[in-house]
Amino acid sequence: MPSNQTQILTPFYDPFLSYQDNYDYGPFGAFADGQVFVQDGDPQYDFFGHKVYLPFGIPAGPVLNSKYCKSAFEKGFDLVVYKTVRSDSFPCHPYPNVLPIDIQGNITLELAEKGLTTKQSYEAPLSITNSFGVPSKPTEVWQNDVRKAISFAGRGQILILSFMGTVRPNQTQEELVADFVLAAQKSVETGVQILEVNLSCPNIGNEGLICYSPIVREKILQAIREVIGNLPLIVKVGYYKDQQDLEQTAAVVDKYANGISAINTIQAVVYDQDGNQALPGPKRLRSGVCGAGIKWAGLEMVQRLNKIRKEKGYKYKIIGVGGVMNPQDYFDFIAVGADAVMSATGAMWNPFLAQEIKQQLL
Repeated sequence: MPSNQTQILTPFYDPFLSYQDNYDYGPFGAFADGQVFVQDGDPQYDFFGHKVYLPFGIPAGPVLNSKYCKSAFEKGFDLVVYKTVRSDSFPCHPYPNVLPIDIQGNITLELAEKGLTTKQSYEAPLSITNSFGVPSKPTEVWQNDVRKAISFAGRGQILILSFMGTVRPNQTQEELVADFVLAAQKSVETGVQILEVNLSCPNIGNEGLICYSPIVREKILQAIREVIGNLPLIVKVGYYKDQQDLEQTAAVVDKYANGISAINTIQAVVYDQDGNQALPGPKRLRSGVCGAGIKWAGLEMVQRLNKIRKEKGYKYKIIGVGGVMNPQDYFDFIAVGADAVMSATGAMWNPFLAQEIKQQLL
C-alpha cells in the first residue's frame, strides 16, 4: 500500500537564501549529493511520444537551471520542467521569496481571500507561499543552459521548457501576443522536444490573468502553434471556479495544444504573524500558495478536465499538479484521470519522492 507519509528533509532550494544565491550555489541537501538512482529495464510510459520510466516529475518553479535539472534526473524524476523563461531578462522579486504558511487543512478559496498567516518553521503538513515574479536570465544565458540541461536527461527521461510573454506598461494585445511568440521561438532554438506555456503565474499582477481571458489566451495559443510546428505544447493554468470558463479553456487547449497542466498554486492574501504584509514590496500582498493545502484543488481540476475530455472526445493529456507531497498523492492523482503528475513543494523537501513512488510499483 502506498505510504502517505510526508518527508521534510533539507530542501534543494534554500528559502533562507536569495534567489540569486540559490541560482549560483544550489541545489542543496541530498538532492545534490551526486548519487544516481539507477533504473533498469525499458521505459514503458508514453509522454508525448517519449518513453519514460514513470510519468512523474517536477513542474516549472523550483528547477532554476541545468544544475537543478541534472540533480532531478539523477534522483529519478523523469519529467523535469526548466523554470519559466522569457524573451528577455527579467528581475526577481525581493527576498524573501518562500515562507511557510500556518495551516493544517485545505487552503480553500474563501480562506485564501480572507488571508493566510506565515509561521516560523517548515513542517508537515507543509504549505508555503512562493513569490518570485518569474525572473529570467538574458536569452543567450538561458538558451545555452537549457541545451546543457537537455543533455543531462538519461534514458527514459525528458526535459520540458516552460516559457511566457511579458506584460509591459501601455502594451497592446498584439504586442503581448508577439512577445509570447518570441519566447516560443527562442525556446524552440534550444532543441527542446516538449514546450510548456505558462499562462497562470499568480505573482506578477495582471500577467497572471491570461489563463482566464478567453480572447487573449486563444490568440496566444494559436500564434504559438504557428511558430512551433508539431512540437508538443502543454498549457499551464490555474484553478477555475467557473465551469463554463474551464470548458472553454479545455476546448482551446485541445485545438492548439497537446496537454494541460493544473494547477499553478492558489493566489492568496498573505500576512505575517503581526498581521502585516508578509512579502515586502508593492503588489506582493497576494502571492501563490502551494503544498499540502492545495491538493484538493489540483485533484478537483484533474477530475473536471478528465470529465470534459471524455464527454467531448478531446485528446489532450492532463498533468496533475498541486499538493503532491508523498507517494499516495501520486496515486490519488492518477486515479482521477491524470496522465502524468508533478510535485514542486513535495520534491523540494524530499529529493527521494520519485524513488519512493517507484518502489511502491515494484
